[in-house]
Amino acid sequence: MASGGSSRPGEQPLSGVNKYYDLGRTLAQVKAGRHRGLVGGLWEEIGRLQRDFLLQQGLKPEMRLLDMGCGCFRGGVHLIEYLQPGHYYGIDISQELMDAGYQKELVPQGLDNKLPKENLFCDDGFRAAHFGVHFDMALAQSLFTHLPMNHIRLCLTRLAEAMKPGGTFYATAFICPEGSDWADAFTHPQGKFTTYPADDPYHYRLADFSYCIDGLPWRFEFIGDWGHPRGQSMLMFTRTA
Repeated sequence: MASGGSSRPGEQPLSGVNKYYDLGRTLAQVKAGRHRGLVGGLWEEIGRLQRDFLLQQGLKPEMRLLDMGCGCFRGGVHLIEYLQPGHYYGIDISQELMDAGYQKELVPQGLDNKLPKENLFCDDGFRAAHFGVHFDMALAQSLFTHLPMNHIRLCLTRLAEAMKPGGTFYATAFICPEGSDWADAFTHPQGKFTTYPADDPYHYRLADFSYCIDGLPWRFEFIGDWGHPRGQSMLMFTRTA
C-alpha cells in the first residue's frame, strides 16, 4: 500500500481506513525491529506461498511484476530472487517499511543488486502508471482485506492503466460465504480469523468485485482456496484489450 505524503497537489490523501494509514505507528514498529510482524507475520510460509502460486499461474523470469502493497518484501524476497534483475516493482504506503525490507531483508541476501530503488514507489493512490512500464502480472497479497470497496475500485482503475492487454492481477480477499449475513462479523473456519463489513479486516461478497470492475477493462474470475493459512481467497482480474 502507499503513502499519504505522496498525494498530488489538489488531491486529498486517502486516510483512516486501516492501521496501515497510521504512519506513526508503522514507523515505531519499524524502529523496534518489528517490520515482519507489521505485515502479518508468517514470513516464510506466506512469502513462499506467493511465489509458488504465481509460478503456477505462469510467471516467468523475463516478465515484469508489480507487487501492490509490497511492504517489507515478504513475498518480494522470493519473487526478486526468481525474476530477472529490474523486473520486480513495488508500491507501498510506507517508505519506512520498504526501507526496512530493503536493508534488512534484501541487502543481506544480495538481492538489492536485482532491485533498483527507482522500482519502488511510496504512494497512497495506487498509481501504477508512475513507473512508465506495462506489467505482465500484478499481485496484491492481503491488500484488499484492509480496504473499503471504493479504494479497491480506485486500485483497479489505476492499475488497468499500467497492465498489458491479457495481463493478470491476482488479489486476495476475505469472502463472506453465500447464505451468511454480510452485515455481521464473520469468523472464517480456516485460521479462525474474524472479518467485518465496514471495518478492517474487511470481508466481501463475490458480487462486490463485479461492481468494482463495472466500466473498467477487467474480466473477473474467482479462484478461491490457494492454501492461505488464514483463509484468504484468491481473485483473478484479467486486463481486456
